[in-house]
Amino acid sequence: MSRWLPPAALAVLLLALCALSLALGARAVPLGQVLDALGGAAPDAGVGNVIWSVRIPRTAVAVLAGAALGVAGALMQALTRNPLADPGLLGVSAGAAFGIVVAVGVLGVSAVHGYVWFAFAGGLAASVVVYTLGRLGRSGLTPVKLALAGVAVTALLSSLTSAVVLTSPETLNRYRFWSAGSLADQSGDGVVRLLPFVVVGALLALACGPALNSLALGEDVAASLGRRLGLVRLQGVLAITLLTGAAVAAIGPVVFLGLVVPHLARMLAQRAGIGPDQRWLLPMSALLAPCVLLAADVLGRVLVRPAEIQAGVLMAFVGGPFFVMMVRRRRLAEL
Repeated sequence: MSRWLPPAALAVLLLALCALSLALGARAVPLGQVLDALGGAAPDAGVGNVIWSVRIPRTAVAVLAGAALGVAGALMQALTRNPLADPGLLGVSAGAAFGIVVAVGVLGVSAVHGYVWFAFAGGLAASVVVYTLGRLGRSGLTPVKLALAGVAVTALLSSLTSAVVLTSPETLNRYRFWSAGSLADQSGDGVVRLLPFVVVGALLALACGPALNSLALGEDVAASLGRRLGLVRLQGVLAITLLTGAAVAAIGPVVFLGLVVPHLARMLAQRAGIGPDQRWLLPMSALLAPCVLLAADVLGRVLVRPAEIQAGVLMAFVGGPFFVMMVRRRRLAEL
């Protein structure tokens, strides 16, 4: 099998799911009318408005956020050499949640485009604290210390978030909607705000690829090959923070996406003869994750039409049993 076949197939699948996302929803729109609307010649002004104002921003955010979480998950697992690592391990999701409840419950911010920045700031601050704690001690920054620091900071921020939420019904209502992992009510402005963080984070992650391949051979071997491990980890943490913080701030914490997708990408890579090469796994995760997220979003829109099930709820419902089955049936692919 050619190395280019899996990425090409994933790209085609992503385009097909984007078309379905534009066509399906509370009101189904034939693909012909979707193409007409994209060309500015929609026969029905209402259809054109739905496509451009609602479904295109929603689909674009799903692609960007899905790619961000997929790359962040693959990078996190490679950086910590832990097959169960999740982008939220650095405390980014907990920091974003705390930022939102502070913005809504303490500062009175009510608009989504207002508190999304607090979510990103909270995620960034949490990752800085985790990285600083992980560097303490004689041994410096290690994957184990980084993971333990992430767990501790996540537990602390989750407790603080619960304390704020339980004292404010309005904050609880907004937090519940965000925490469900929703792609609803997206806008073109949201796409513009999300894009720079995802692009910069993805470039940083892709630049880590060769160093991650060396790190997989062991820290001593990587150091002997001239890799500056501290710099690699710092670059990786920054990339994970940008990608996860932006995605979580925009759509909420979509569980299992960054955990399961890298394993699926490694399975495809093994079948294609690519092996555990991060230079291929990271782009494949960037293509596969939005496919999974878009499929969950489209399914959630059509199952209970005209209402909808949030994509994050479906991901939790399907992702948990799928991951357990994958772990039970086969040994996790080596990192």
